[in-house]
Amino acid sequence: MFWDRVACVYDLFVNGINRETHEALEKIIGGMFGPGDRVLECACGTGMLSRVIAGKCQSLTATDFSPKMLERAKKKCSAFQNITFASADITALDYPDGTFDKVVAGNVLHLLDDPLQALSQMNRVCKKGGQLILPTYMNREQKGEAGRFISTVDRAGAGFRRQFTPESYRAFFQVAGYPDVQIMLANGRIPCAVAVMRKKEDGIMQSGTELSGRDS
Repeated sequence: MFWDRVACVYDLFVNGINRETHEALEKIIGGMFGPGDRVLECACGTGMLSRVIAGKCQSLTATDFSPKMLERAKKKCSAFQNITFASADITALDYPDGTFDKVVAGNVLHLLDDPLQALSQMNRVCKKGGQLILPTYMNREQKGEAGRFISTVDRAGAGFRRQFTPESYRAFFQVAGYPDVQIMLANGRIPCAVAVMRKKEDGIMQSGTELSGRDS
């Protein structure tokens, strides 16, 4: 698996190439949680946001599909007693409906064959009135070093299924039935857009030609 292979070097990207973006993202994410929140984090990777979230919330369940990413996240977050780590498929979450106050998934939707299924699952396990918080790197129309880095990572096996700008990222959620989605930008070499929205109560769109292709 590509993400197992890069787990040992992923933090070099976060803390080196894209440090400015990550520091801005930490500030944004850190202000979104309170001491009573029970949080699910999907695609936690090496735990780059897990430490920020755990320091603010009541409890955090941090999950990832990559065993090697989870190993590094556990080591990085060993000081926190309120984190439970688990292997999970974001498109088939094994948690009851309405379990979590807030659900987070970082930098993963553009990698999925069926991002709407993942969105549906995150919405399902979120409590009524809860929030979905979905930061994703912007990887379309990037030029210079950022564009070269994205292209290199994709060729190496990251498997980008779609490419987002802030505008197309907002449109993705609006088409999926979240008209009031908020987008906040963490700027840097490779910027990140954080989408924030309330749980959708009347189900979620499962498929749609509007969201197909690499320009969604």
